[in-house]
Amino acid sequence: MPIGQYLKGHNFDDETARVVGLAFVFTRSARGLIDRNEPAEQVIAAKLIELAQQGERDPDRLACRVLAMIDAASLPQSDPRSARNRDGA
Repeated sequence: MPIGQYLKGHNFDDETARVVGLAFVFTRSARGLIDRNEPAEQVIAAKLIELAQQGERDPDRLACRVLAMIDAASLPQSDPRSARNRDGA
């Protein structure tokens, strides 16, 4: 399971580790991550572990929630001044 290295030090039962592992594979695939040890991989693993510690146990929901977090963080932040300029204010 590719997430195993990130689970060290966390006390998940076997089923939770399996679910988090599936979510990790789903999330990496959705983001097109092929190479191991990409910085994004650590972020994905950390978020999945955090959500699993909060009680989420569905691999699809775990993956979707992490993807949503990543997508939200990737959106460029707009400058409110530029919006005012466009609106003529």
